[in-house]
Amino acid sequence: MHDDNVLLESRTLRDRYTEQVDALDKVKALELLPDGLHVTTEAVAAYFVVHREVVKKLVQRHRDELSENGLSVLRGSDLRSFQRDNMSLWGGSYPQAPTHLTLYTRRTVLNIAMLLRDSAVARRVRKYLLDAEAAGRLPSDDVSRAIREMGRSLQELGPVIHRMSVRLEHVERRVDNTDRVVCAMSERLATLQSRDVS
Repeated sequence: MHDDNVLLESRTLRDRYTEQVDALDKVKALELLPDGLHVTTEAVAAYFVVHREVVKKLVQRHRDELSENGLSVLRGSDLRSFQRDNMSLWGGSYPQAPTHLTLYTRRTVLNIAMLLRDSAVARRVRKYLLDAEAAGRLPSDDVSRAIREMGRSLQELGPVIHRMSVRLEHVERRVDNTDRVVCAMSERLATLQSRDVS
């Protein structure tokens, strides 16, 4: 079994574990945004109990690797669309300047756990990964490949399902409003009919 520090030094070894995102929940609950797929810089910092500047510096140093594992920065119309669809449901203030929003997937957060030196939580995640591998609890390469492909498909479907859900809520509100109008009209008609009869 490796010392957990080897994950800090070896990208090849880190790449072996990128699909084991369940390790995050085994160590500590990760608070996702309402889309169920992403977290903000502040949430990553809170998860690892470090200052957000530590996370930002880590992102600067390892941007390519983290981008390959789901890191994204939204700007312009993409940012406005994301804010409209997700952030209004979040209930908090916007965590970053309104000109951009950095988003991390669970896979990105796991990648950060394998890069972050001065966090007890990150060390526990690395230890969990290495202990699980030593105990044979991690899936084989074929299973990992299938999980990776399924994960990519689910990541692509997540935003689509979320948008459909938001649209369905709008339709339900319109139907409710229409029902109220029809009920009011029915009551008014009944009142008018009762006056005509008397």
